Amino acid sequence: MRWGNPLMAASAPHERARPLAKGSVYPAKDLCSQCGLCDSRWVAYVKNSCAFLEQRFEAMEAAAHGRSRDLDNEEELYFGVQQRMLTARLQQPIEGAQWTGIVSRIGVRALETGLVDAVLCVGQSEADRFTPVPRLARTPEEVLSARVNKPTLSPNLEVLEQLPGSGIRKLLAIGVGCQIQALRAVQPTLPLDELYVLGLPCVDNVSRAGLQTFLDSTVSSPETVVHYEFMQDFRIHFRHSDGREETVPFFGLDTPKLKDVFAPSCLSCFDYTNAGADLVVGYMGASFGRQWLTVRNPRGQLLLDLVEEELDMAPVTSSGERFAAVQQGIEAYDKALKLPMWLANLIGLVVQRLGPKGLEYGRFSIDSHFTRNALWLRRNHPGKLEAHIPAFAKAIISRYRLPAS
Repeated sequence: MRWGNPLMAASAPHERARPLAKGSVYPAKDLCSQCGLCDSRWVAYVKNSCAFLEQRFEAMEAAAHGRSRDLDNEEELYFGVQQRMLTARLQQPIEGAQWTGIVSRIGVRALETGLVDAVLCVGQSEADRFTPVPRLARTPEEVLSARVNKPTLSPNLEVLEQLPGSGIRKLLAIGVGCQIQALRAVQPTLPLDELYVLGLPCVDNVSRAGLQTFLDSTVSSPETVVHYEFMQDFRIHFRHSDGREETVPFFGLDTPKLKDVFAPSCLSCFDYTNAGADLVVGYMGASFGRQWLTVRNPRGQLLLDLVEEELDMAPVTSSGERFAAVQQGIEAYDKALKLPMWLANLIGLVVQRLGPKGLEYGRFSIDSHFTRNALWLRRNHPGKLEAHIPAFAKAIISRYRLPAS
């Protein structure tokens, strides 16, 4: 789908531009999320495209979905523009997928049905499972080889450089919020007839070195971890290459060591739920063992249609109460408290039994990260504070007390 083309009113700047050299200082400087835009000729539009130079949620939502979110609707305030929310799992899970493989299956079906010519996804380096390698997958096998999250910053948009002359006219892009914000901004300039966007919720990415610090301080055997996820039972679930599973309570993390490990871009991001995607597939708004899907527009429903008959679906649910836990967490994180593991496990059991679940868990996670990020911005980039936090995030943050300094 081609949008209006304000960026190309006079000429096509990207046709004259060149990617920035790897290792250069990028325009967003320390806030750069390494989304890959500057590694392509579309760096020509970075000033008006980078989420960390200028936030433009309302304009992006209106262009992608026909309207911006309704701030008076609690579900849209938190989870963005939506037509439909549900939980699901594949009836026949994909072997080796991180959960049941809904994202991978949509990518495969998009190619098999001819909906798209290629899928922008993220493979892995031959040398290191956690080093991301973005690709334009042309076959189902290439899509499947990219299954499982890579919890590190990933330059997905560098593959835009490959589009001219590739014969790709219809693209499914899979990505996280910062990547999708930039992609939506340059969408009018891309040599595409159709663009579909499958979004992943995202928070707290790290550099490869930061990931190693996290693994070394958290898990028993860092070198054998295949994947991990912060789950709804308030535990981090690790899967090892020998099939062994290991869990660690959130409250048992070495907070003093990990407090500064996350990328500054993630500590200043308010797009946890991927506001610009047509369809979002994650886990945080679902019960344990299921995935949470948000259809934002008819194109998102078209993507869901590809696999809907293969899904075990259920309505979203919500229970528990998050406010006290979020407020206590603000103070604990700010003081970088480290609890003994016996106490961390005890708190985890209590919170797992009595704490927020379903959509309320999703709100807990959003509240926790938005308040933390607002405080981080206030302390590290006070000049950006007012313009950088979108209206929906300000409304959420205002419900809590932040430390004075």
